[in-house]
Amino acid sequence: MMEFEPPFINVTYHREEYVYKKHPNNLLKKVSIRKRPGTVGICAAIINKYKIDAVPHLICGGFTVEETENALIDLHFLGIDNVLALRGDPIKSESSFIAEESGHKYAEELIRQIESMNRGKYLYEESQNQQCTDFCIGAAGYPEKHYESMNMKTDLAYLKRKIDAGAEYITTQMFYDNDKFFAFSEKCKEMGIDVPIIPGLKPITSLKHIAFLPKTFHIDLPDDLSDALMKCTTDEQVKAVGTEWCIEQSKALVKAGVPCLHYYTMGRSTAVRDIAKAVF
Repeated sequence: MMEFEPPFINVTYHREEYVYKKHPNNLLKKVSIRKRPGTVGICAAIINKYKIDAVPHLICGGFTVEETENALIDLHFLGIDNVLALRGDPIKSESSFIAEESGHKYAEELIRQIESMNRGKYLYEESQNQQCTDFCIGAAGYPEKHYESMNMKTDLAYLKRKIDAGAEYITTQMFYDNDKFFAFSEKCKEMGIDVPIIPGLKPITSLKHIAFLPKTFHIDLPDDLSDALMKCTTDEQVKAVGTEWCIEQSKALVKAGVPCLHYYTMGRSTAVRDIAKAVF
């Protein structure tokens, strides 16, 4: 993707996954089964190698407020000054989100902690070297509402609270109908939300995506797109349809003057490269 000189790269965070392994004495030991470089390390590597901003996702789940503060101190030390603050999803063993005993329950609380550190206010007054950080804080927005919200009105009210807490921009969940994004943007304005809103786009590239994306991300596909996908029998055909749809989406959003486009690559950039070539 570097040939397109992206201004930033977002790096997601995944909750720790673990199993309980039975020992010969019949006791159970909690064993982590996810072994990969951490978000902070990946961000540092991107900045070091490519000299562009990396935006780590910070989540509430799995962290105490002290661990969050320590992570933010590390990010500040590394010169990483953009973050996207999220609550995070439940882990597979949870039916709903469960916060750590001394962790944040909501993204709004996480945003307030980051904003406090920007003012030099840490968890404990006794802490030494309490430097003011300079994080630009992003929050998530949902053009089709978050699946846990009662309706769009309440979802926007929660979003407004995140902005009031200190979030300075919004990155949206993926969507496939630009009209829903434009309607969402107008509703944000009506709520007094006047920060930049960055549209999130994800090209559909495989037969698996047709069922996986709507189920996992709680989104709808427009009739024209679903009709075209229903005719596909191979991943190649799906990728062609999904890429062309995303190209047209992107062009219309650029024409409308959005701040920038955020593509969810999910670790696979081929389709996004094709889209970027066509749009930019």
